[in-house]
Amino acid sequence: MTDDGLQDWVREELFWDPKVDSAAIAVSASDGEVTLRGTVASFRQKREAQRAAERVYGVTSVRNELEVRIVDEHGRQDADLRGAVLQAMALDGLIPKTVDAKADRGVVTLTGTAAWQYQRQEAEFVIGNVPGVVDVDNQIALTTPQPTAGDVKQAIERAFQRNANLDGEGLSVKTHGNLVTLGGAVSSWDERDAAVAAAWAAPGVAAVEDRIVVEY
Repeated sequence: MTDDGLQDWVREELFWDPKVDSAAIAVSASDGEVTLRGTVASFRQKREAQRAAERVYGVTSVRNELEVRIVDEHGRQDADLRGAVLQAMALDGLIPKTVDAKADRGVVTLTGTAAWQYQRQEAEFVIGNVPGVVDVDNQIALTTPQPTAGDVKQAIERAFQRNANLDGEGLSVKTHGNLVTLGGAVSSWDERDAAVAAAWAAPGVAAVEDRIVVEY
């Protein structure tokens, strides 16, 4: 596919997604890498725009340079925004009470600890939906025990084999302490996301380095 053709497909997908107002989004493409520029009205729209671009066939990576510009009536003082963020987290049973947040001109920084990566991701997802949030800086630390390298590698590889949405034959898994490095190639962003999620689900994993390439 040509760069112009890929740009057109991404623009169409952004327009097609009702969660994204694509009126002020500019799209460029070069050898499969797509760049999004412009403005959106919320952090959630920025996140959804990237997901929409990643769904398009032929996209190998997405650079999300969109800026969030909050409409006046949704702008909030830092104390008010922090209160809304803490309330949103308190209502979500997946987010541990050890997670805290602070707000600075719309940028929310998450701190504290969690036992699992999915808890960190849940906190970031929930906060991204709070009106007035411009960006999220996730600094939540994982408190995981030191795993046995061989056990982690084997467990992740078996998880790849079980996953019906993932062809793990072209993937590699390397472990160093509680760090996991994934390599190889997959045929879609959904497969890549499934592989990364499987690695994070292994007990004791504190960091996942994603070196997977999306190839078509």
